[in-house]
Amino acid sequence: MTTQCSTTTTPARFLLLGDSHAGCVGRAAQAAELPFVGGPLGSGRDFLDPFFDTDGTFRQTEPQRLYREHLDTLDVTALAGLPVPLVCTFGLSAHTVATRQNWDLYRDRRGTVPDTFLQSRLFADLVRATVRGALAFYDHAVALGLRVLAPLPPQRVPGRSDPNVFFAAQNILVDELTARSVELVDLRARVTDGTGLQRPAFCQADDTIHGSLAFGRLVVSELLDRGL
Repeated sequence: MTTQCSTTTTPARFLLLGDSHAGCVGRAAQAAELPFVGGPLGSGRDFLDPFFDTDGTFRQTEPQRLYREHLDTLDVTALAGLPVPLVCTFGLSAHTVATRQNWDLYRDRRGTVPDTFLQSRLFADLVRATVRGALAFYDHAVALGLRVLAPLPPQRVPGRSDPNVFFAAQNILVDELTARSVELVDLRARVTDGTGLQRPAFCQADDTIHGSLAFGRLVVSELLDRGL
């Protein structure tokens, strides 16, 4: 479900696009009466393989419909005309990349994916290939001269995902976005415990992957600190 704020009386401060992890950011911005446009366009898996063409079209019908609605609200016809920063979570669902069965081929006799593999060029290449659609979208947005900010997702690893792969893949995603001059909103030091996982106060209680409103508020606070 998309979270959208009307900008009929107050100019929007940013465009929010992403997967379901954008939801708590949108809810927190609404609660703070911070004007923005946008919200989730789909699930995390929708934005890993190529999903967006450089002519400005999402390949799936529903994301395209929502995207066009958001641009219309901002009174622009294309991303190139965006008058505000873009806040985006595409490709950052590391728990999806870390789905256990995807990495069974690389496990040792103990059933563990070895650190030597997680630190290898092959692993990095596989992660980049998995999220190539998202990386292409960031390449496109940055090439247009947009200011792009990417909030890292909640540090939550569901049972179907491998924690070691999650953290290793996320590090690669961080490096890739940093190399593209995307501004990372990284709250890990503020919301995790000694294991690196999200503390309960910042977890949505009724599922295993999403952040709570409190987490969204921290993201919004960071966005405000950065001038949005």
